[in-house]
Amino acid sequence: MLTSFFRLLRILCTVIRFRLDVFIPFALLPWYIRYTLGLVCSIGRERASKNKGERLRLALESLGPIFVKFGQILSTRRDLLDDDIADELAKLQDKVPAFSGDVAQAIIERDLKAPINELFAEFSTIPLASASIAQVHTAKLHSGEDVVIKVIRPKIEKTISKDIGLLYTLAHLVANMSDDGRRLRPVEVVTDYEYTILDELDLAKEAANTGLLQRNFMDSDLLYVPQVYWDYSHRNVMVMERISGIPVADITALNKANVDMKCLAERGVEIFFTQVFSHSFFHADMHPGNIFVDASNPQKPKYIAIDCAIMGSLDDADKSYLARNLLAFFQRDYRLVAKLHVESGWVPKGTPVHAFESAIRSVCEPMFAKPLKDISFGQVLIGLFQTARRFNMEVQPQLVLLEKTLLNIEGLGRQLYPDLDLWVTAKPFLERWMREQVGPKRVIEEVRKQAPQWAGQLPQIPNLIFTALSQMSHQEERMQAQTHAINELGKELKKGRHNLPFRLLGLFSLAAAWVVTDPASLNHIKDADLTSLGLFLTGVYLLVLKP
Repeated sequence: MLTSFFRLLRILCTVIRFRLDVFIPFALLPWYIRYTLGLVCSIGRERASKNKGERLRLALESLGPIFVKFGQILSTRRDLLDDDIADELAKLQDKVPAFSGDVAQAIIERDLKAPINELFAEFSTIPLASASIAQVHTAKLHSGEDVVIKVIRPKIEKTISKDIGLLYTLAHLVANMSDDGRRLRPVEVVTDYEYTILDELDLAKEAANTGLLQRNFMDSDLLYVPQVYWDYSHRNVMVMERISGIPVADITALNKANVDMKCLAERGVEIFFTQVFSHSFFHADMHPGNIFVDASNPQKPKYIAIDCAIMGSLDDADKSYLARNLLAFFQRDYRLVAKLHVESGWVPKGTPVHAFESAIRSVCEPMFAKPLKDISFGQVLIGLFQTARRFNMEVQPQLVLLEKTLLNIEGLGRQLYPDLDLWVTAKPFLERWMREQVGPKRVIEEVRKQAPQWAGQLPQIPNLIFTALSQMSHQEERMQAQTHAINELGKELKKGRHNLPFRLLGLFSLAAAWVVTDPASLNHIKDADLTSLGLFLTGVYLLVLKP
């Protein structure tokens, strides 16, 4: 907690240093916080010479990789940001301050356990690109291939651990301050993000992700994934094929190469839905710094994807739910959307469907029959948030990566081809996918998947049959024994019911003998009352001796 306090203090100092109070909605804050922040931030007034976009970028860089990641996501949302701020945040994609090339060389030699000149024919200590988690150097293998080497920043785990601790502190504060905060489930979101960013620190996992994504698009003309050189890859070092392409955000270069921007934008949407629904494995860090374009065939441009550290996946239930929801949106069936939310448990079971349907319609209906450039997705998100708050809808942590990727896709689509109708492009794909889930092709595919498992059990079938028959035989014997025992018990009970009057009469005789007998005479049988003695003997006979 003390570490988080000092980290929070550092953030406050950063806000003061770079005069970030211009981004704070003071009108929404309590008066005492508003005046305190205004007074404190005035200390940094002399540092406000740079424009606010540059100050924000520099502040995020100074705070570390988690905040740089936040800036990278923001940079794709030009509908929410002024152009000067978006342009500055775009520099976070690959222009984060680099660490020393000599340090990078030392890390490479340490992890690969060999001098740099034995590993590579050429190696450049000048970074090709520098990002928040790692930086990239160029090299050439002794076999002649041009490669790039990705190296994790030194001591980055300690910095990230502190940032994650601070995020947990802030998440607990948000969750405890309001109902909205609890509904957003900030602690679960931070937990998911922690797993994601820790995975990003392990380049061995990134190499495996890259290999799988490459296999998924092996025969596709939509996406190319560079080759990984496994013998030169480790936890802190990854070596892969050096690619050449136009950065997807360089609109000028793409236009100069006569790239069909409409086709490029549509292919981006198709790649996303193919990854999510066909492969169940999607690139979840699709900011412009990780995407290039192969313009060798400008009428059918091909994407090139790098940096597969953050990947997402959905199970069958999530995919089915997502597809049904999207199709219902495309068909403007808001009642079905409302029912799906209730059925999935995203809103309470008692939610009035009619009211929920009406609220969704008021937010989503303006989205249709308009080109992408005329839609304010920022306003749509605000409206959906208000709807969620009204009906106690909860954020689903398992879909956070998907939502983030959708935001990135939307931002890229706006830059590439503002007239792209995202809905018209995606709808046929989803309809085809839904048909495949319920048609004969799906049944054949399931049989094909299960065939190896069934084939592996074939040699065991005779033993399984013999065991089952033996168990049936033993079961029959046990059932016969149980039946005999039940029959015998029934006989005993029936016999007991037949002798019941005699047993009761015996108990009555003993009781009567005890009542009429003088206790003192029990020590002298000769003086005992003959009547009581007769009653006693009669009771014993009826209880014990009578069959």
